[in-house]
Amino acid sequence: MKSVNRSKQIKPLVLTSSLLSTLILAACVQEQPVLTDNIEPVSRPSITQAAPVDAVAQNESEVRKDNASKKTESLPAPAEEKSSQEMHSVISTLAGQSMAIDQVKDQRISRIAAKSMPSSVAMGYAATADYSAPEWQTTVNTDKFAKINENPVKRVIEQPVSTFSIDVDTGAYSVVRAHINRGVLPPADAVRIEEMVNYFDYQYPKPDSTEAPFSVSTEIAQTPWNANTQLVQVGLQGYLDTDEERSAANLVFLIDVSGSMNAADKLPLLKNAFRLLVKKLTKNDKVTMVVYAGSSGVVLETTDGDNNGKILAALDKLSAGGSTHGSSGIKLAYSMAEQSFIKGGINRVILATDGDFNVGTVNHEALINLIEQKKHKGIALTTLGFGHGNYNDHLMEQLADHGDGNYAYIDNLNEARKTLVEQISSTLEIIAKDVKIQIEWNPSMVAEYRLVGYQNRLLNREDFNNDKIDAGEIGAGHTVTALYEITLAKNARPRIDPLRYQSEQPVSGKYLSTKNNELAFLKLRYKKPDETKSKLIQQTITQNADKLEIEQASDSLRFAASVAAFGDLLRGGANVDQFNYQDVLNLARKARGDDIHGYRSEFIRLVELSETLDATS
Repeated sequence: MKSVNRSKQIKPLVLTSSLLSTLILAACVQEQPVLTDNIEPVSRPSITQAAPVDAVAQNESEVRKDNASKKTESLPAPAEEKSSQEMHSVISTLAGQSMAIDQVKDQRISRIAAKSMPSSVAMGYAATADYSAPEWQTTVNTDKFAKINENPVKRVIEQPVSTFSIDVDTGAYSVVRAHINRGVLPPADAVRIEEMVNYFDYQYPKPDSTEAPFSVSTEIAQTPWNANTQLVQVGLQGYLDTDEERSAANLVFLIDVSGSMNAADKLPLLKNAFRLLVKKLTKNDKVTMVVYAGSSGVVLETTDGDNNGKILAALDKLSAGGSTHGSSGIKLAYSMAEQSFIKGGINRVILATDGDFNVGTVNHEALINLIEQKKHKGIALTTLGFGHGNYNDHLMEQLADHGDGNYAYIDNLNEARKTLVEQISSTLEIIAKDVKIQIEWNPSMVAEYRLVGYQNRLLNREDFNNDKIDAGEIGAGHTVTALYEITLAKNARPRIDPLRYQSEQPVSGKYLSTKNNELAFLKLRYKKPDETKSKLIQQTITQNADKLEIEQASDSLRFAASVAAFGDLLRGGANVDQFNYQDVLNLARKARGDDIHGYRSEFIRLVELSETLDATS
C-alpha cells in the first residue's frame, strides 16, 4: 500500500475553511433599519428598476466572479498519489459549499432589496421605480449653504444710510449647534450671525397693544473686542397678549417621505416634532397632511385640530422611500390650504424636509414665484429643516423668506418643543410684515459703521419707501436684534483713511446740529398683516452722557455681543481682532441673566466645545 501524505490531505480543507469565511464575510452586507413605525404588513408593488437592488446585484456578481477565480487558485495541484475518486470528492465538497454560500447571499440580497424599496403605505399611492439610494448608502456630505460676503466698514461721509430687512429666522444657530455636537466646526457659510443672535430672547420693553405691534429700543456701549469702537444695539419686541386665544389655524403639514429622509435625525425626529405640535391644536384648528416622494398625495384629509388620535395615526404610518418630487408636494399642499381657507385666521403650509429636491420643478425660481403668488392670497409658508449630509439650508431659508414665513432647523426634540410649543404663537401668527429698518448716521458724530450680519437682507436705500419690496415678518412675541459697530468721529484711530481729494463737509456745508448728541436717525416701516400700505416709526439714537463700558451694559447687549463674537470666530474672526473663545465665555457667563430654559447655558457649552475642536483641527 502506498503511503499517504497527510499534509497534502489537510491543506485543501484548511483552504476551504478560509474560503468559506471570506465568502460569508463578503455576503454580510450591513443592513439598515427602514422606518415603518406601526405600519401593518401589506403586499408591496413590484419594482422593476430599483437602483439599490441593481447596484447590490451587480456588486455581488463581481464578488462571485472574483471568488470563483480565487477558488480555482486555491485548489491544490492534483497529486499523483490521489485517486480519481478522492479528487472528485474534494471538488464536490467545494462546489457544494460554494452553492450553499451563494444561496445564503441571494437570500441576503433579497432581504436588503425588499427593505430598500419605497413603501406605498405611507403615501397612499403606488411606489415609483425611480428610487434614489438611501442616505446610508453614501458618505459624501453635500450640504448646501449660500455664500456669505462680509459686510464692510463704511465711511459715514460717503455712505451715511444703511437699509435692511429684519430677520427672525433661527435656523443657522441650530445648524451650528448640530455640527458642534457631532464634533466638527460648521462651514463658515453656515454661520449667519443675525440668526444666531436672534435665537435668544432679550428683555426689551413690551408694546401695549397691536396698534403699535412692536416696541423699538436702542443701547450703546464700548465694543468688547475693540476699545476704539462702540456697539449699537437696536431691539424690536413683538406684541403678545397671553390672555387672548390664538387665531384659528388652517395648517397643512407637507412632509418629505423620500428615501433621503431615511435617517434617525430626519423622519423619526420629524414625526416626534409634529406630535408635539398636534397636542397644542384646538377644535378651532384644521389640519391636512400631504406627503411627497416620487409622487405626492394626501394622507390625511382636513381634520379638526382636536382629533389627535386621527392625526397621530396618520403620522405614525409615515415611512421613507422614493426620490424627491418636492415641487409636486408644494403645489398640492397649497391647493389643500386654499380648500380649507379660514378667513381672518392663520393659513399656513408647514414644509418639513431636508430640502433635497431632485425630481420635478428643479427651477427654484419657478418654485419661489409660486410661493409668492400664494402668500398674496393669504397662505404663508414655514420651513422646518431636518438632517445632514445632503441638507439644503440655502433653499429652506429662501422658501420661507419668500413665503412670509420663518425658517427653523430641528436638530433635536428640544428644538422642536421650542419652535412648535413654546413659541407656537410667534411661529404661526404674524403681527407685522415687510418690516424694514433704515438708519441715517450723523457724520458729525459717527465716522464709520459696520452692520453685523444681515448680509442677505440688505436693501437699496430707495427700497425703504417702496411698499412693493418684500421684507421680513414678525410673529407674536418675537424679538429682533440688530448690532452695529461704529467709530465715533472724535476717535483719532479710524479704520479707513480719509480720501485725499474729497471734502469732509457735505454739500450743504454744515452738519446737523449736535446739541442733542444724535448719533443717528432710525426709521422703521411695517405693514399690518391684512394691509398693503406701510406705516412709519421714527426715533433718534443718542449718545450716552458718559461713555458706557461694556461691563456696565445690560445683560441683553452683553449676551448679544458674545453671540456675535462667537459667530465671527466661527467664520474666521476677521472682525473681532484678538478676541478669543475665552473672552466670549467670560462675556457670556456674566450676562447669562434669567436663563429659564437653559438656552444661554447651552450656548456657553457650545463655545467651550468649539474652543476644543478649533484647537485640535
